[in-house]
Amino acid sequence: MTDIIKELEDRGYIEQMTNRDEIRELFQKESVCFYIGIDPTANSMHIGHFVALMVASRLQKAGHKPIILMGGGTAAIGDPTGRTDLRQMLTREELDRNVEAIKKQAERFVSFEGENAAIIVNNADWLLDLNYIEFMKDIGSKFTVAKMIAQECYKNRLETGLTFFEMGYLLLQSYDFLYLHDKYNCKLQIGGNDQWSNILGGVELIRKIGSEDSYGLTFKLLTTADGKKMGKTAKGALWLNPERTSPYEFYQYWRNIEDTEVRKVLNLLTFLPDEEIDRLASLKDERINEAKKIAAFEITKLIHGEEEAKKAESAANALFGNGGNTEDMPTTKLEDINISIIDAIVLAGIAPSKGQAKTLISQGGITLNEEKIDDISYRLCDNDFKDGYAILRKGKKVFHKFEK
Repeated sequence: MTDIIKELEDRGYIEQMTNRDEIRELFQKESVCFYIGIDPTANSMHIGHFVALMVASRLQKAGHKPIILMGGGTAAIGDPTGRTDLRQMLTREELDRNVEAIKKQAERFVSFEGENAAIIVNNADWLLDLNYIEFMKDIGSKFTVAKMIAQECYKNRLETGLTFFEMGYLLLQSYDFLYLHDKYNCKLQIGGNDQWSNILGGVELIRKIGSEDSYGLTFKLLTTADGKKMGKTAKGALWLNPERTSPYEFYQYWRNIEDTEVRKVLNLLTFLPDEEIDRLASLKDERINEAKKIAAFEITKLIHGEEEAKKAESAANALFGNGGNTEDMPTTKLEDINISIIDAIVLAGIAPSKGQAKTLISQGGITLNEEKIDDISYRLCDNDFKDGYAILRKGKKVFHKFEK
């Protein structure tokens, strides 16, 4: 079998592994069952989940079997990792709806046919009916409090109020791995590097119970050069659901990445061959825009399909004077067109607050129908809506259409 672990390392996916040499040898000699968990805390995955799905897809294409675990049970608690407060509690009905929505998204990235067909499971099926006393006796007894609170997922919360309820998350996720190991012979859990503590919990639990064939692998989080999470927009996360982030907005995000991020994005979020990525990432100055356009198209195609990617590309080209149309641009229909320019900027998601909208105007960063706006008290009027719409622009690359 191909050395898929080396391929993942070469593309820059892998951050940490338990027993690296054992994992690499295992994946070269047999088809390995592995799993990735997704907590349905929203009705859509975001771009961070997409990195995980790319890893799962590559492992499956190399002959290994994915399990996509929907956290219908664990999401009732919420992972405390990276949190400064308790996550919002979701009802069982909300969780069930989110699970179904995310299942449909996950099904686009892994195959459910063939010898190594993927399966989707929901940990609510085995967690919700656990007997508390039996669970704590069999599973809780394998964890020490001192070791738990020393882990990153907990120690950052100690001063702000870590609850016993949240401490149970590590036990439940670890039990998930044990359950899948015993039922499906699942030997590897993968996840973002922020899940390292949780993944280690499952690996160690299985080994304490007596099986040595459990492993963990984390991949790098999608971050910018300054360490901030990539995929954050003025409206929030970059969602995979087109109703939450339109294909045009999605395309434009990748079209506008920094030059230094091109190689990473092409490596992690596309299936382009290494040679093509080397060529694109080596482009300089204005020519690097070619690489960004290709990245935007390829990533949008994977998430939303080729037709939507072409529409987004056409809309973007129209705005840069290369022909096309504006039908797929982010659009807001106004009940009252006599809106202030400040309110229009915030409504479009171009700025998160009125204060920042004023700053953009004062810095000369806002145009309306290609006319620079320098008056913060300006209000849109009927003359702005030629052909029934007005185009608001920030800088050179962020656009929003308002319709009457």
